[in-house]
Amino acid sequence: MSASLSSSTYPTLQSKLSVAPMMDRTDRHCRYFLRKVSARTLLYTEMVTSQAILHGDLEKLLGFTPEEGPLVLQLGGDDPAKLAQCTRIAAEFGYDEINLNVGCPSARVQSGNFGACLMMEPERVADCVAAMRSASDLPVTVKHRIGVDEQDSYEQMARFVSIVAAAGCQRFTVHARKAWLKGLSPKENRDVPPLRYADVYRLKQEFPALVIEINGGILTLDETLAHLEQVDAVMIGRAATDNPYLFAEADQRIFGASEPVRSRHEIVESMYPYIDHWTSRGWKLHGLMRPMLQLFAGQPGSRVWKRTLTENASKPGAGVEVMQMALAQVPLVEG
Repeated sequence: MSASLSSSTYPTLQSKLSVAPMMDRTDRHCRYFLRKVSARTLLYTEMVTSQAILHGDLEKLLGFTPEEGPLVLQLGGDDPAKLAQCTRIAAEFGYDEINLNVGCPSARVQSGNFGACLMMEPERVADCVAAMRSASDLPVTVKHRIGVDEQDSYEQMARFVSIVAAAGCQRFTVHARKAWLKGLSPKENRDVPPLRYADVYRLKQEFPALVIEINGGILTLDETLAHLEQVDAVMIGRAATDNPYLFAEADQRIFGASEPVRSRHEIVESMYPYIDHWTSRGWKLHGLMRPMLQLFAGQPGSRVWKRTLTENASKPGAGVEVMQMALAQVPLVEG
C-alpha cells in the first residue's frame, strides 16, 4: 500500500473538491478505491451517529487505512457533550476533520432529532459546534440544506449560517435543495426540490470570510470548474459512485497536479494488493469490489466487466483472480 497523504500537504479546509458522505456507499473500501482515482479529492465517511460511536465497535465504525486521507468523519447527533466525546475519539483515530450532518432528511434521522431538522434549531447546532471544537484541534464543519419545509428563504439560511459561524465553524457545505421532512423519501429529497445554486453563490458573496462549498446535482468536472468561479469548493455525491472515473482528471484540472492520469486498467491493477489483504482476512470479494462496478461506465466492455464480477465475486474463495478475469475482457482503449 502506498504512503499516506499528509493533511498538512492538502489542508482539508482548502480542498476545492470532495466526495459526499453517502450511507451504504462511502465505506472504507469505497474510499480506498476512490483514492486510487484521485489523490487529492477530499473524502468523507458515511454518517456515523454519536450513539453508535459511544456504544458500538469503534474499529468497525471508525477504522480506516492511512491511504484514504485526507479524510473527514461525518457525525450525526444533537447532544453537544456526546458529540464532543466523539470528536475526541475521532482525533485519536487520526481523522483530518469532523463534519456535522445537518442535511439528511430521513425518518430515522428525524426521530433522533438530527440531520436536516436541526436547521430549525441553529442555536443548538452552534452549541454542538462549539463543544466539538473545544474537544480537539480538528476543524469542525457543517453540511446542511438550503432550507427545511416552509423555512426555506435565503434569509433563514443566512441566519442559520451566521449563528453557527459565530460558534467557530468556518466551512459550510450547502446542498442547494431544500428538504421536505414529510412527504418525500430521502431519494426524492435528492431529486424533487429544485436546485437553487444562486442562493449558495449569494451566501459566499455575503460571507466572504467563510469557506462555502456547493453540493447537489453536479455531475462533471466542467460543472465543477464553473461553480468554482462562484464558491470555494464543490462536493459531488451520487455521480462519484455512478461514474467514479470522472475524478481521474481531478488532480490535474482542479488541483493543478502534474502527475499523469491513471487509466482504468491501471486503477484496477493498483487495487490487487488491497483485495488480497482483505480477502486473506475473510472479507468477501463482493463487498470489496462493489465500488468498482461502475469504473468502466460508458466504455466498451462495461457490461461484461460488471457481469463477470457480480457472477463470480460471491463464490467461495473468490479473490484477485476474479478481478483479473473481468479486466482481461475489457478493451484497453480508453475514452
